[in-house]
Amino acid sequence: MDSHDDVEKGTTLSLDFSKINEIGNAGFSVLPVVVQDNESGEVLILAYANEEALRETLRRKEAVFFSTSRNEIWHKGATSGDTLSLVEVRVNCEQNSLLYLVRPQGQGACHTKSDDGTARSSCYYRSIDTDTDLRFI
Repeated sequence: MDSHDDVEKGTTLSLDFSKINEIGNAGFSVLPVVVQDNESGEVLILAYANEEALRETLRRKEAVFFSTSRNEIWHKGATSGDTLSLVEVRVNCEQNSLLYLVRPQGQGACHTKSDDGTARSSCYYRSIDTDTDLRFI
């Protein structure tokens, strides 16, 4: 496995504390978006939206984000079919983050899959087990 696979599929704790700094240094004007299943309350994804992505989300009634790694608008599920139907968009008290309440349509919300090829329902599929290890949940 390469280092990207290790981060996404491994059990070694390797948190990226530089992500927010990198986004700022790249000059992206984005807000963090917490995406939550409206029915179960499960947090599915943390992503980012710029103004265009938010407008598209409201227009389509499906989650649309701004990919900071690809520098482009990303309609969740456009290639996988695993879209997130919008129920409501909430804004936090300081108006510097968003909460998308959604209904998942398809097999999963995460772009990664389990070892058997099953789509993961959420990007939060591991928990910290020790100060150096993760555990699949």
